Amino acid sequence: MRTADYILLAATSLKFNRMRSFLTALGITVGIAAVVLLTSLGGGAREYILGQFSQFGAHIIAINPGKTSTVGISGALISNVRPLSLDDAISLEQLNGVLTAVPAVQGNLPVEAGNRSRWTMVLGVNHQAPQTWQFKVAQGQFLPDEPPEQARNLAVIGHKIKQELFPDINPLGKRIRIGQERYRVIGVMEEKGQILGIDMDDAVYIPANRGMALFNQESLMEIDILYRAGWNEDRLVKAIKKHLIRRHGAEDFTINTQSDILGTLGSILDILTAVVAGLGSISLIVGGVGIFTIMSIAVNERIREIGLLRALGASRAQVTWLFLLEAAILSGLGGIVGMLTGLSIAWLLHAFIPALPVNVEWNYVLLAELTAILTGMVAGLLPARRAATLPPVDALRNE
Repeated sequence: MRTADYILLAATSLKFNRMRSFLTALGITVGIAAVVLLTSLGGGAREYILGQFSQFGAHIIAINPGKTSTVGISGALISNVRPLSLDDAISLEQLNGVLTAVPAVQGNLPVEAGNRSRWTMVLGVNHQAPQTWQFKVAQGQFLPDEPPEQARNLAVIGHKIKQELFPDINPLGKRIRIGQERYRVIGVMEEKGQILGIDMDDAVYIPANRGMALFNQESLMEIDILYRAGWNEDRLVKAIKKHLIRRHGAEDFTINTQSDILGTLGSILDILTAVVAGLGSISLIVGGVGIFTIMSIAVNERIREIGLLRALGASRAQVTWLFLLEAAILSGLGGIVGMLTGLSIAWLLHAFIPALPVNVEWNYVLLAELTAILTGMVAGLLPARRAATLPPVDALRNE
């Protein structure tokens, strides 16, 4: 029997049992649609989170006070052996490959201008923050390059702060009160939006030493290093570690590279996407049970047809392959329809809710389609073998 004959016989059988074929394929369609939709949403969330991290640039190394073996910001801001100081940040700029070193200290305080007040995030940084964090100044200028001990009470405000405290006037040169101190506004940052849930437009930037005094902290929260593109990151991390150990006398700090954070985060998100795909694949098992049931019924309904094929010389293997091909066509068609349905729903959701990230994970889509075909063939194997073992004479006598 030629391959074309197998396909023709299988297609003819499916054509004359359209409702049964439709219901059989429906279970697979739902399963594939669920896998495609869930992995697309999961992939979109993965790209969104990784993109949020990348907004700060791709060549950043963060140094936090306190020694910890986990990735993240250390909680030991002032309890470490020796705090991270402004002098540490200045000295790190001298290392080969380092472009900028931004000391950072953060807190939340009320910011007042006239009769308006707003609680907001206050960041103590230096003049290199825009270059390091890829921010831009919309009006005026950023903090000037001044020695830490001579830094004046100058402030740069975020876009939202400008809208809230100075809605109708130019804020440049105006005075604001942060805590109990007065600062002169010299710049307004360009609108940046939220990064990992932190509204960067709702922030005020002041000199790092003024921030440490304002929050009564002896240690910086973090030092962010921007290094040259193409520079060996591992070699630079070793140089930073050696340099700070020489200054501190011990490794009482934690170094986190952006590539390490992105790699760890990417691995976690990949696992979550795989788990989501696994949950969606449960529907494929249900579809497989449906194919097994329908194919078993089909064998009972087509006993005389099987007997005729065997009487005409069809071997057991040929009858087995005929029924397996029917199961594969059903599951394959159901998978294609499910794939198109899942993609359509994902894109429609993104069209109606633009903030909802969608990224089609084509490897999962193709794997789901192959799994659907395999599931159909496995589910149809037992009924196919049962059909092939029917005695031809008994099958022809069947009414």
